[in-house]
Amino acid sequence: MEDPKPWLTLARAPGLHAGLLAELFARGEPPTTLLRESRSGLAALGLNEAITSALCQPDAIGIDEDMAWLEGGSNRRLVTWRSPEYPMRLAEIADAPLVLYVEGDASILSAPQLAIVGSRNPTGLGSETATQFAAQLVRAGLVITSGLALGIDAAAHRGALRADGRTVAVVGRGLDCVYPRENKRLAREIVEQGGALVSDFPIGVPPLKQNFPRRNRILSGLSLGTLVVEAALQSGSLITARLAGEQGRDVFAIPGSIHNPLARGCHKLLRDGARLVEGVEDIFAEIGDNVGKNVASIAQDTTKAIPADTSLLDKDYKILLDALGFEPASLDSVVARTGLKAAAVASMLLILELEGQIQQQPGGRYCRRLPRKA
Repeated sequence: MEDPKPWLTLARAPGLHAGLLAELFARGEPPTTLLRESRSGLAALGLNEAITSALCQPDAIGIDEDMAWLEGGSNRRLVTWRSPEYPMRLAEIADAPLVLYVEGDASILSAPQLAIVGSRNPTGLGSETATQFAAQLVRAGLVITSGLALGIDAAAHRGALRADGRTVAVVGRGLDCVYPRENKRLAREIVEQGGALVSDFPIGVPPLKQNFPRRNRILSGLSLGTLVVEAALQSGSLITARLAGEQGRDVFAIPGSIHNPLARGCHKLLRDGARLVEGVEDIFAEIGDNVGKNVASIAQDTTKAIPADTSLLDKDYKILLDALGFEPASLDSVVARTGLKAAAVASMLLILELEGQIQQQPGGRYCRRLPRKA
């Protein structure tokens, strides 16, 4: 087995990635050759002072922590540049990481994947949309990749798991801790169900704000395309989408109401050329050639919606459902739209919620639930 310590030294050099080593690769030499170079030799390769210092004076304590983590579990691996386990799609990006810390099944990183990202504070409808899309996509043979954040990321991971699929979580910190803490159990379930946690950050690195754009380029780089479910104009999800576009990958966005601030990021992406998505068939129309005929054919059987059974509802209930729609609305808004009395509307909303046809949102608002999928 190859000694991981030279690679761990490279991993702790700030900002070092494969794109900086074109001259070294042109000579047919591996990245670990850097550790035999002098300061002047490293400078001649165009490496900055921070990288040079980290290579000439390795962080011995940090490397020992990395080794302790690697040796602390049978499912922990260091996937190194151009090793058999290194995912080919990720190797294609300009700033591919030299090292990936992986907990779980490293082979999954080479499977056909779709990234699903979005707001950390989505609407209930947005979370349900992410969950349903993830479930349908894994049933069609894809792996779902996301960032283990609260909101849409977590909903996508859970949707994949509930459909007995596999999912990859790319995180913005070292793998010694789970961030956010609320997703600790989710992270464990991802690994237990055959997925993986992935990072290019060494052990002990905290979840700093500047880490996440670097994390996002791995998330999009592993994937055939990136689907944005809900995102505000300043959302980090738009960074992931931009990186996907720069990497030559497909960008997909789900439109929403013009009154929903979390739809504005998706609408911007659509104006900028993202593919509009209403169902998973829209995704496979773009990536089908890259996932094989078997996966694409399975996908055709996963897109049938089972409409909500409204045959037993009386006229007023049907009027209320039509007026409610799929965007969150307050009780007062529903009363104004239907002309029904407030007390009657409140009672009907409760009954519809108990029947599973609507769901309550934060702030006392309601919206219809999405149809179940076959």
